Amino acid sequence: MTTRDDIRNIAIIAHVDHGKTTLVNEMLKQSDTLAEHMQIGDRALDSNAIEKERGITILSKNTAVKYGDTTINIVDTPGHADFGGEVERIMKMVDGVLLVVDAFEGTMPQTRFVLKKALEQHLTPVVVINKIDRPGARPEEVVDEVLSLFIELGADDDQLEFPIVYTSAVNGTSSYDSDPAKQEHTMVPLFDTIVKTIPAPIDNSDEPLQFQVAMLDYNDYVGRIGIGRVFRGTISVGDQVSVLKLDGSKKNFRVTKIFGFFGLKRVEVQTAKAGDLIAVSGMDDIYVGETVAAADTPEALPILRIDPPTLQMMFMQNDSPFAGREGDKVTARKLEDRLKAQLQTDVSLRVEDTDQAGAWMVSGRGELHLSILIEEMRREGFELQLGRPEVIYREIDGQLCEPFEEVQIDTPEQYTGSIIDAMSQRKAEMKDMQNEGNGQTRLIFLAPSRGLIGYSTEFLSSTGGYGIMNHTFEKYLPVIRNWQPGRNTGALVSINTGAATLYSLQSIEDRGTLFINAGVEVYEGMIVGENNRENDIAVNATKGKNLTNTRASGKDHAAAIKTPRDLTLEESLEFLNEDELCEVTPQSVRLRKKILNTNERGKFDKRKKMSTND
Repeated sequence: MTTRDDIRNIAIIAHVDHGKTTLVNEMLKQSDTLAEHMQIGDRALDSNAIEKERGITILSKNTAVKYGDTTINIVDTPGHADFGGEVERIMKMVDGVLLVVDAFEGTMPQTRFVLKKALEQHLTPVVVINKIDRPGARPEEVVDEVLSLFIELGADDDQLEFPIVYTSAVNGTSSYDSDPAKQEHTMVPLFDTIVKTIPAPIDNSDEPLQFQVAMLDYNDYVGRIGIGRVFRGTISVGDQVSVLKLDGSKKNFRVTKIFGFFGLKRVEVQTAKAGDLIAVSGMDDIYVGETVAAADTPEALPILRIDPPTLQMMFMQNDSPFAGREGDKVTARKLEDRLKAQLQTDVSLRVEDTDQAGAWMVSGRGELHLSILIEEMRREGFELQLGRPEVIYREIDGQLCEPFEEVQIDTPEQYTGSIIDAMSQRKAEMKDMQNEGNGQTRLIFLAPSRGLIGYSTEFLSSTGGYGIMNHTFEKYLPVIRNWQPGRNTGALVSINTGAATLYSLQSIEDRGTLFINAGVEVYEGMIVGENNRENDIAVNATKGKNLTNTRASGKDHAAAIKTPRDLTLEESLEFLNEDELCEVTPQSVRLRKKILNTNERGKFDKRKKMSTND
């Protein structure tokens, strides 16, 4: 069996912020890929503005570097479990993985998540211990952690013999030695290890075509683009081929363009063959997992499995009194078109119609997955309203089940008691507790996903900002009955429309935490703060001070309130109760009651209380 020794196909996998995107940057810089005059910035592969701001990879990116006579195709995958839909498909495209692990932090929940996906595909691993120069780095211990994780995840004997390269991606250095002093300003050890360790693709380009789509892209000029790997045969521009659909049907089309990857660019090519990673256009109706095959011998590859969504949220047309003030995309039709367009490229997303006009149920892989979509939409000029995030229940073997997650918490040891108490109230089961030294403790829990909604803000407060929490979907388990987590405090709700005054806010702030400052426009039913107690309080935030002829000298100059709490989009979504909505516009994130009128809301709450008592 012949192989294509001129190619290696690898994916880079890691926990969030362990340096894999920076590592790809250095590989680009130090390979024979970029022209000498070409400069690339930091995190060149993170092209999306939100990716750059948050320092995370959201979408998988393809690039290729030239090392001697070998082209190394690299796919940079997301490290966050919410984008696991991307990771699991990428594993089908490659023959090996670079597992990047922080030399200080060691293995983390998403390290486990992405490595599990790679081992299930029997891929050949290369372990990169990154940030070797970081203060407190403990490379030998981290290698032991990685080995334990491999064994725990059922790696075979060949996979357990993984080679190790030690790097400092930010400095562009690497070596085979764990001693930081022996780092050299070169990526040659890494390149050599990849070429030597990762298997070359099988060259069966003389057989009938099989190309499988693992990712989708969309372009206004050429329409839908299928990105994937040629597993068998050859594909050329102008070829008549068949798409073998997921439902078993078959459609024929002509290949209009083929793109290869080189450096940071897509390059048009005329032909591609077995082992190549390419993008193909000309197929308006193609989805992830479908096979493009020779028209005369249409044989389908196994369908790619995509984990179903675990969280859902209602997306609605904005009908607040301030609707249309900031955004230029406010109609239900535009909102629906945008959500349907997202389905063209995001296969982990689901959008369903509801019986409510101008409202859709949108399901995703987690809070981050959905909040990124919302953030993108508001930047595009959309206004929308959002319901409270809810987990998706599934019936398994006749039993109603809910999603559970593995939660790993690293915290100074003085906060462990309050964390264990808070997690037990959220029905989490503690699996492990380790003293990490330097006063740090690592706690591992198995927790129901619905118990984690809204916990991150409380967690940061309870650890003074020193705690780090990571969680990843583990499995579905039977539903915990007679338990409903949620906010146990009420809201401060405006009864007026107008500009908030300092005079009013001073009288309100004793009752809780304010979310707005003086001068901010509010409307009736808008939430202006969090009550200290369980019940909601209707407040007048716009009342002005009565002017009299007698003024106390210096009184007005001393007027002030505490700095209001400025909620982020994620914190606003976490805050929501069942009867509340989050209004999102290009400039603002507001919280409101579903029923804005104070009297109507009071009547509704009274009827609900009576029916509950009955």
